[in-house]
Amino acid sequence: MSDKRKKVILDLVGEDFYVPMKEKELAVMLQVSKQDRPELNRILNELLAEGKLSITKKGKFVKAKHADKELIGTFISHPKGFGFVEIDGRQEDLYIPENCVNGAFHNDTVKVALLSGQSGKRQEAQVIEIIARGMKHVVGTFDKSSKNFGFVVADNTKIRDDIFVPVERSKGAVSGHKVVCEITDYGKNNRKPEGKIIEILGHANDPGVDIMSIVKGYELPVEFSEKIMNQVEHVANEVSEADMAGRRDLRDLQMVTIDGEDAKDLDDAVSLTMDGAYYQLGVHIADVTNYVQENSALDWEARERGTSVYLVDRVIPMLPHKLSNGICSLNAGENRLSLSCLMTIDQKGEVVSHELVESVIKVDRRMSYTSVKKILEEHDEAERREYEALVPMFELMRELAEILRKKRRKRGSIDFDFPETKILLDQEGHPIDIKPYDRNVATKIIEDFMLIANETVAEHFYWLELPFVYRTHDTPDPEKITKLGTFIRNFGYLLKSQQEEIHPKELQKLLAKAEDTPEEALISRLTLRSMKQAKYTVDCAGHFGLACQYYCHFTSPIRRYPDLQIHRIIKEQLRGKLSEKRIAHYQEILPEVTKHSSDMERRADEAERETDKLKKAEYMEERIGSIYEGVISSITSWGVYVELPNTVEGMIHVSMLPGDYFYYDEEAYEMVGQATGIRYKLGQKLHIKVNAVDRISRTIDFVIPEEWELGEDEKAD
Repeated sequence: MSDKRKKVILDLVGEDFYVPMKEKELAVMLQVSKQDRPELNRILNELLAEGKLSITKKGKFVKAKHADKELIGTFISHPKGFGFVEIDGRQEDLYIPENCVNGAFHNDTVKVALLSGQSGKRQEAQVIEIIARGMKHVVGTFDKSSKNFGFVVADNTKIRDDIFVPVERSKGAVSGHKVVCEITDYGKNNRKPEGKIIEILGHANDPGVDIMSIVKGYELPVEFSEKIMNQVEHVANEVSEADMAGRRDLRDLQMVTIDGEDAKDLDDAVSLTMDGAYYQLGVHIADVTNYVQENSALDWEARERGTSVYLVDRVIPMLPHKLSNGICSLNAGENRLSLSCLMTIDQKGEVVSHELVESVIKVDRRMSYTSVKKILEEHDEAERREYEALVPMFELMRELAEILRKKRRKRGSIDFDFPETKILLDQEGHPIDIKPYDRNVATKIIEDFMLIANETVAEHFYWLELPFVYRTHDTPDPEKITKLGTFIRNFGYLLKSQQEEIHPKELQKLLAKAEDTPEEALISRLTLRSMKQAKYTVDCAGHFGLACQYYCHFTSPIRRYPDLQIHRIIKEQLRGKLSEKRIAHYQEILPEVTKHSSDMERRADEAERETDKLKKAEYMEERIGSIYEGVISSITSWGVYVELPNTVEGMIHVSMLPGDYFYYDEEAYEMVGQATGIRYKLGQKLHIKVNAVDRISRTIDFVIPEEWELGEDEKAD
């Protein structure tokens, strides 16, 4: 639908009679109803991002001078010399042939011109201008090639060239040192880039250096400045009477926190009672904004970081520990300031009324997921005795959570139940085990309660028509859904929906059918890959995965800036201080806050993934020669990817498949032996042997073992 609307707008601005108009004037001209204005705003922004429209200094829209030829995007390089350009609003990246890169470096913002008459499927383009350099620093391994110079071999495999470093700029680095190198010259026309060493992280084999290299590579801020730490030192350690004045006193309400054993930043507490036939659910969130004032150094730092980052061996917090583990943590037995979402819920899971209040609370007990699981699932007598006063509330929580989950499932909410893993490290940082993360009755209770609070808060503010930060998840691209439909036919599954926009219920049904089958994890992953990424927006455009119209992130202001931002708006609204001036202020800042927060979330996700891949590679390095059973998780023209039960994934290169010459059948998504007709299919189980590991590229190579290498049990399989 949006493509048709884009065409209408482009046709209008291309007409001879068109005079430049502001958004409101365009809305009137196109007869856009008030409720569709946010959609018009989104489409106009997409057309601006695609370079098809320009905007004048007075805010009027005009057709871009080179609307069909010049586009601006981010250059993503490839080790073989060519690259791609990602453009906001454009579904497919542009392909940049090697001779059209024109000195662009990985992550540069570039202007490109489309090339006509290309031979491949993907649209080709050439870089015509480098607008901004995306990478100022590169993390890599130093190689001292001579007494006068050395090279930095980048950890990021997308960076093709080694970086030349003269000895006087090497800071005394020796071969094998992990370093941060500042790029001083990006090179061009076969001339290597040049740089200077600004930090030596340690030797590549020193404990913790491998993870710190990823931290630096993603430019994740680790330390807080002296100014911020001084600001934090002045924060009170206890809640004063003045702080509690004017707040709803909920200290007599029975409530708990439920978290993992090692959690230190406890930002959500829950309470539950019955009032006749109605559940009275309270979700109480730490009032972080009371200690992080808008536009303070602390606020700017939190805004810049966007999120806490949870790596395999450390947490890089959004806020200093004194806040996140201290006065902002809902520690048991302590008075704490909170924002409470108090909901009355009926037997069908409908929120029949709700109230948002500034409160003061006191948590009765700090519970762990393990303890609550023991109480509810295992009926552990010792555990039930220890928490005797709380057991009835936990029983009630399980009851309500099941009602809420059933209601979500009925409307089509998609629940991805992946076998997530926890990588256990020794004191030196070496992986010793990869264990499945336990998703149990207790984790689901908290998940269900946080979801309903997030929905309730989002809907509340949507109808107030005030500036807000929503969590949105767009409908998948029809092309990706078609591809998914082709994939799953290999397993005998069908997607009924043929319409342009699939309903989440169809995907939910697919996952339900695949439940408890050998291919369940694979189907879940393929389904997830077919969907778009969720993001933060100022428009309430709905959440496809949760099948709901209103959603936001309200429940984690210690570790997510969008939550902190909306807490500020909520409190101002509750206090009657959202004047026209403040509304205008939020309208001005929120688009940038949402974009930056989405970008920082993506950066954190990528860094977390890379550290996991690194430790999984290190773990398998100790197991070269070992034989495992896995399942084919992906097939490409260059090889077959196999995932093991511990979620480690490796590849069997097409040249290493035994007994035949194999080719990739793109339509069937199978690897086929030309002479034998042997087929390797998605979801197929097979035994593999760990053949090689490359810790730098974080890749694992598998081969198919010989018959004599298999044990009797394995042969029987």
